[in-house]
Amino acid sequence: MYFKVSKKDFLNALTVVSRAISTYSPLPAFSGIKIEAGDNVLTLTGSDSDMSIQTLVKKSEEVSLDVRDKGSIVLEAKYILEIVRKINSDDIEVEIIDGSLTKISGQNAEFKINGMKASEYPTIDFNRPNDVFTMKSDVLTQIINQTSFATSDKETRPVLTGVNFKADGTKLECVATDSYRLAKKMIEMESSLNFNITIPAKSLAEVNKTLTDGIEVQVAVDDKKAQFIIEDTLIQTRLIDGVYPETSRLIPLSFDYEMTMDTHDLLGAIDRASFIKNDGVSVIKLTMDETECVLSSRAIEVGSSTEILNSASYKGGHLEISCNGKYVFDAIKALNGQLVKFSLCGEMKPFIIQSVDDDSVLQLVLPVRTYA
Repeated sequence: MYFKVSKKDFLNALTVVSRAISTYSPLPAFSGIKIEAGDNVLTLTGSDSDMSIQTLVKKSEEVSLDVRDKGSIVLEAKYILEIVRKINSDDIEVEIIDGSLTKISGQNAEFKINGMKASEYPTIDFNRPNDVFTMKSDVLTQIINQTSFATSDKETRPVLTGVNFKADGTKLECVATDSYRLAKKMIEMESSLNFNITIPAKSLAEVNKTLTDGIEVQVAVDDKKAQFIIEDTLIQTRLIDGVYPETSRLIPLSFDYEMTMDTHDLLGAIDRASFIKNDGVSVIKLTMDETECVLSSRAIEVGSSTEILNSASYKGGHLEISCNGKYVFDAIKALNGQLVKFSLCGEMKPFIIQSVDDDSVLQLVLPVRTYA
């Protein structure tokens, strides 16, 4: 195998596929990147068995690539990345010189590293699932940003560490919850599909890093895996087994109280109160009536804070409700729009946070009981 490729494009491709490689790989081969040189194209693959990324470097007017001898090799990810990053040259040459010994050179620098035969790399099934739909990259970015933060980081209930994607006809419902908060995003799709899958949040985070503005993303799913095809990159992830909880019954349908406020002002008020914590948790208290809305926090060891929310508009009787300040802050930050609306049912009942301008996304937070 021998090829010469522009450093910039090769390094970009190596960086993308390396995101799938885990430090604690279950198989030695998965600590490496599989590089295949074909007719005017390089195919790079990285995997940790749960998530796999494959990307292409194609010869074009913008991309310099010369493949003189076809072949394939698996090179340790940390070494090949470091070498290519540090070689001071516009082009990189890669050549297998003896068995699996690989020479990587550029300008005056030359490195030789031991690789692994590509035949020893586990076979990854990249076959396309049957259920396929497309969406704009900015829509997929919104789904990930507005839901995945609410997933659980505890493995005790694995299904809660992912985002549930449920398609019923042309409606796609994306839900994340850690059982203390919930985020839901609704999307209208062009094609009619029916599936119910849960995608790991960490896989969605890698998809998000690969997305660029203004492109179409192809999504293919079945009951075992999901694929995201982003231009010349394919990200494939396993799904989380288990039945996702029925979350629709948690969302109240009628409300007795409503507070509307400037998003930026409320984020600032919560941020200012968040340094006051009990056992590492910032609990904020909203005291609301039609004359005044107040945000406060208190901890015996630290002190207290009180702030009148001047831009708040409130409808309903007197209500006091306490909640985790970080959960509310995260929920508001995930919304788009200048005004945020709180819809409440009572002191210890879940409440809804939405943007006044966008009802496609809904955030739910459970209140906490305080004795102060």
